[in-house]
Amino acid sequence: MDHPLLELHNVTVWRGERAALDNVSLRIAQGEHTVILGPNGSGKSTLIKTLTRECYPRYAPPACTLRILGRDTWHVEHLRAMLGIVTNDLVATCTQPYPARETVLSGFFSSVGIWPWHEVAPAMEAKADELLDFVGLTPLADRPLTEMSSGEVRRAVIARALVHDPKALLLDEPTNSLDIAAARELRATMRLLAQRGITVVLVTHHLPDIVPEIGRAICLKSGRVFRDGPIEDVLTDSVLGELFGLRVTVERRGEYWDLH
Repeated sequence: MDHPLLELHNVTVWRGERAALDNVSLRIAQGEHTVILGPNGSGKSTLIKTLTRECYPRYAPPACTLRILGRDTWHVEHLRAMLGIVTNDLVATCTQPYPARETVLSGFFSSVGIWPWHEVAPAMEAKADELLDFVGLTPLADRPLTEMSSGEVRRAVIARALVHDPKALLLDEPTNSLDIAAARELRATMRLLAQRGITVVLVTHHLPDIVPEIGRAICLKSGRVFRDGPIEDVLTDSVLGELFGLRVTVERRGEYWDLH
């Protein structure tokens, strides 16, 4: 039996004098495409940093547990191979004058760019070309990321995160700063990832980013799980109005959601 992708039980993470995550418990199964919603300051970024071992909970097992793919402890490099994570900080870090192909290859070495001591095998090159094709960047394989659009850069960084065939891809505010066309292309990439069998965990506050394959929504508010359930039960005027502290109208247009 496959282990759950993520299991958190009574996880509290302090940042300064504030509990950014406050006694959070949740479980996401492999293959369970999920969106994590919440306003700024709700704990979304801290949750990501906790999963990537940039932040650590007050840990007192068995009262507090944090497991990824059934394991309590991970070597960070091995973890990042199993759980691909694309954040705005990573996109900014990778936006260097290196060609797209080199950027993707650098994912094998957890670096930015390829350096003389890196031994690039033919199988790695073949994988990089396959992923560039998958995200629609083959024609731009030799173009530096500094000469690409924001949407193209994000797709290159997603390809970089996929070099180890991770079980899941966690996307943090993936359409931030993208124009309408680039956002549409990125959502198409998310759909292909989900259809390919990679678990998609989307962190956002922007409802149009929620692709149809996502069936579960977890809402965070003030560091706690505010609501968790099937997407249709959570994306309602009353729930999201209380979550964001506004009077809102949730609309579904075809397969996508929007908030007014």
